[in-house]
Amino acid sequence: MDKKEIKRVTGIGGFFFKCDDPNTVKQWYRERLGIPVGDYGWSFAWKDEEGNDGLTQWSPFAANTRYFEPSEKQFMMNFRVENLVGLLEALKAEGVTVVGEMEEYDYGKFGWVLDPEGNKIELWEPK
Repeated sequence: MDKKEIKRVTGIGGFFFKCDDPNTVKQWYRERLGIPVGDYGWSFAWKDEEGNDGLTQWSPFAANTRYFEPSEKQFMMNFRVENLVGLLEALKAEGVTVVGEMEEYDYGKFGWVLDPEGNKIELWEPK
């Protein structure tokens, strides 16, 4: 599959980071910066150029989370994509490390890759 045939990243889907006490961190962001955090952080709602609704997720995770594995980094980025299946196939063909199997939920499909420095990147195709 030719790189040019597949649209790659279309936007930032979220930023996830590890911290010692997610509840204290969420409370600090709520009280100091006015972010209306919930159990999973905050979903920034926005509209694209065509007026379509979008979300970008901000989430603190416990320092001992296994969700970022195999990466040992303190953060994980989530990028929005349009064709997750095609993109994962293209990335595999290019020698990129794909982590685990694609997962599908009511709110979209997810896949994971590692960048050259071992950062786990979550790819999300929203519904």
